Amino acid sequence: MHQQPGEAAVMGTERQHTAISGEEVPPVTAESTMRAIVQDRYGSAEVLRLARIARPEIGDHDVLLRVHAAGLDRGTWHLMTGQPYLMRPVAGLRGPRNPVPGLDVAGTVVAAGPGVTRFSVGDEVFGFGRGTFADYAAAHEDKLAIKPAGASFEQAAVVPVSGVTALRALTDVGHVTAGQKVLVTGASGGVGSYAVQLASAYGAEVTGVCSTAKLDLVRSLGASHVIDYTRDDFADGAHRYDLIIDIAGNTGLSRLRRALTAAGTAVLTGGEDGGKWTGMDRQFRALALSPFLRQRLTMLTPQQRSSDLDRLTGFIEAGTVIPSIGATYSLDQVPEAMRHLEAGKARGKVVITI
Repeated sequence: MHQQPGEAAVMGTERQHTAISGEEVPPVTAESTMRAIVQDRYGSAEVLRLARIARPEIGDHDVLLRVHAAGLDRGTWHLMTGQPYLMRPVAGLRGPRNPVPGLDVAGTVVAAGPGVTRFSVGDEVFGFGRGTFADYAAAHEDKLAIKPAGASFEQAAVVPVSGVTALRALTDVGHVTAGQKVLVTGASGGVGSYAVQLASAYGAEVTGVCSTAKLDLVRSLGASHVIDYTRDDFADGAHRYDLIIDIAGNTGLSRLRRALTAAGTAVLTGGEDGGKWTGMDRQFRALALSPFLRQRLTMLTPQQRSSDLDRLTGFIEAGTVIPSIGATYSLDQVPEAMRHLEAGKARGKVVITI
């Protein structure tokens, strides 16, 4: 295994990390360890560091993946910062229970638990893993699918979180149908880039909202119309939409309602301005208001299912959905990649190559 810059400087700390419980620790060897990005506390990108730690153990229905690429998403940012605070009883009170971030993954199966029936060693897969910013990651077999034919590991790695979010927002919650007018806010980002393509694939007339610099990207994704939010207001009353997929996370409910048809649906997926405690203040207000309206204001709850990955595979192999990769970083550049995401510079998805 090749040593990367910065590894030697953290080796002593990494060995201490494995012995934190005070129990006797087996000798550390290159075969039993791996490179990984770790964080010991919540905070900004500065809490992320490259380390060498033990490879993950797998359960009866888990597989161990040799990670080739991992996607960077807003959920990983939330786990890094520890916000909203409501997540901390589950994720860890003062720092993450799993010190290795990363959820999106594409890689090769190198080991399988005794109960695994869906995959074999050597299979190339993609999906939702645990601690994927590393050489190796564990994943439950029901959260993976065979990598789409013709897709690179980098392309497959940026599909799971954002692609599934867009797919479920449009179909499971929004019930999109051909001929509808669909508005996608945050259309140039990770979820938005899939929402535009998928809505178009379902036969909708898609309008994408983004900044000036990203208009061409959103057009290339298949949007029939684009709105530059620095110049125009999608809620000015000039147009109304049957379905709004609101990803930007900061649009007031009154503005969303002005842009909806009388019986239209708004699906709220973004929550960056939803408050430090719950992160979902706006969503809760939407759910409380919706029963009193003809319009439907609802939200998306995250799920990780292989069946959704299979549905996306069909679109990717047909060429109707192409993962949009805006930036690529190596494992030791994860802090820089996170700053890129925080700054709102991402066009499409950010991928980490391992």
